[in-house]
Amino acid sequence: MKQILSLLLALMMAVSVAACGGSDPVVAANDGKWITGDFHTHTFLTDGSHKEEDVVGHAFDVYGLDYMMNSEHGGAYGRDTQGNPWDPSKVTILGDTAKDSSGNPLMWRWQSLRDFSYPLLFGQGGLQSKHQDKTLIQGVEWNVPTHEHASVGIVAVTDGKPIANFEYQFDGADADKSRAGEGLVKQNATHADAVAGAAYLEKNYTETSYFLLNHPSRKQKYKASDIRDFNNASPHVAFGFEGIPGHQKEKARGGYDSTFYTDAGNTTVDQAKTDKARTYGGADIMIARVGGLWDSLLGEGRRFFVFVNSDFHSSADDADFWPGEYGKTYIYAKDKSAQSVVDAMRSGNAFAVHGDLINALDFTVSALGSAPATMGEEFTASKGSNLLIKVRFKSPARNNNGDKPSVHHVDLISGDVTGIIQPGDAKYTSDTNSSTKVIKSFTASDWTVDAEGYTTMSFVISGVQKSIYLRLRGTNLAPNTPNETDKDGNPLKDELAGQNNKAKAYADLWFYSNPIFVKVK
Repeated sequence: MKQILSLLLALMMAVSVAACGGSDPVVAANDGKWITGDFHTHTFLTDGSHKEEDVVGHAFDVYGLDYMMNSEHGGAYGRDTQGNPWDPSKVTILGDTAKDSSGNPLMWRWQSLRDFSYPLLFGQGGLQSKHQDKTLIQGVEWNVPTHEHASVGIVAVTDGKPIANFEYQFDGADADKSRAGEGLVKQNATHADAVAGAAYLEKNYTETSYFLLNHPSRKQKYKASDIRDFNNASPHVAFGFEGIPGHQKEKARGGYDSTFYTDAGNTTVDQAKTDKARTYGGADIMIARVGGLWDSLLGEGRRFFVFVNSDFHSSADDADFWPGEYGKTYIYAKDKSAQSVVDAMRSGNAFAVHGDLINALDFTVSALGSAPATMGEEFTASKGSNLLIKVRFKSPARNNNGDKPSVHHVDLISGDVTGIIQPGDAKYTSDTNSSTKVIKSFTASDWTVDAEGYTTMSFVISGVQKSIYLRLRGTNLAPNTPNETDKDGNPLKDELAGQNNKAKAYADLWFYSNPIFVKVK
């Protein structure tokens, strides 16, 4: 009888959702469309091995991305946009003199951003004009003072000064002090300076900028308290991280390959003795571990979202996939304008996927008589009400490896939302959430294929008592796959499978959704 009542309840709720447009809940809730992109790429101007034209061409024309950001290191570098050494007889190199170990002149990144990279993207005859149906944004890979890297971008329609000035003031590798007369103050040496950089973006470019952590656990330079500091100082701008890093073809997957590193407390650590600085199914441990650091942030109700990128430097066999070749971030955007791209990322209505395991995802929460909420949104429910979770996804016929992707199982993960933790609280340094669990693992026996070709499944949470969040994780691998997954289907440390390569990356595929928050009155 209990099973029959549960089925009737689910049916009634599904009919209610359908009446609200539930046959395509994401489209019903928003006026926009899904687009794909990458915000972390490199060229000759820093330590990349290709021209910007090649990177953009592959991203848009070969692999079909809709948006892309040029986001490469701050500091000083010695090559122009075509990969040639800077020629001081043809180019005026501004700022304090900088040279490499061989005595060749270097250009400070603020200048190459302003005078070379931005014009290449947006100047007359630039790459944006050649790809008018696509979106480019000029960013920088910020050397965050005392930490690791982060992607920062500012939507600017007239020139590259905003991102150039940010790099000059706040990049930890930019030692140039020549612009003090312009009122640009250097703040690039301490964690407080890093927080000041985040606050600067929040104050000056609240809606038009983003600050997203890159490969966050690679060198153990970001503590949970650091991330909370950034999000507190800049909630509209510091809204996420590259929880699924690039470098997925490298011998050490994700480029997480240092034997020793110096952590955020300036302590030298043998990385072989810690599991935190490794990838798990290609993902950073911050998101791969159920109840880990990301879950601790979501448990506060922080709008802090996950994305995937290529971190493209080189197309060599043991280097990187091109932007869009392997990793894709899907965002639900109003249109393809640069501002809409940033707005969509900030909304959290996004999911990240490797190897085209899926190419469409609808994930909603609703209750009887209520319109559904989707990723990044908050659903308000009365205490004791029943929640209906609906999941729909598609997989393409072939991915870029020529394989037909197939999802083995999808985990529905949930944790309690207990409120923002304040600085000074002992929990402010916590990187765990003990309430987080996999509450349902869907397999083929739990899903069907609907008339639109979506694989569909649903789950009812009966009598919800407290505020929670829900997120999804899916993979092509079965539980207990040797050296890949444990008995519960969780990803294992990638180095257990031996030296990584393209074939191994394509054999081990995952997707992650962003969360839906449920506020219980």
